Amino acid sequence: MEEHFGNRRDEPLTSEDLNVCNNVLDDLCAQMDITDNGTVTHLASIIIELYRQGVHEPEQLKLLAGATRDDPDP
Repeated sequence: MEEHFGNRRDEPLTSEDLNVCNNVLDDLCAQMDITDNGTVTHLASIIIELYRQGVHEPEQLKLLAGATRDDPDP
């Protein structure tokens, strides 16, 4: 039996939500000169996760998602 507790992570994003996330991704990739598909995909997943957690302001999304790129690779 499937239970729902109002978990926003399980709700599909609307086209408007995806538009915001895509614009943030495009801006970040342009600013950081990211062209590698794996890196773009990873960054997109971070942006979507932040968005689902309630960060909907594009500048805040850019700041938080961009900060993950400042970490050195392990």
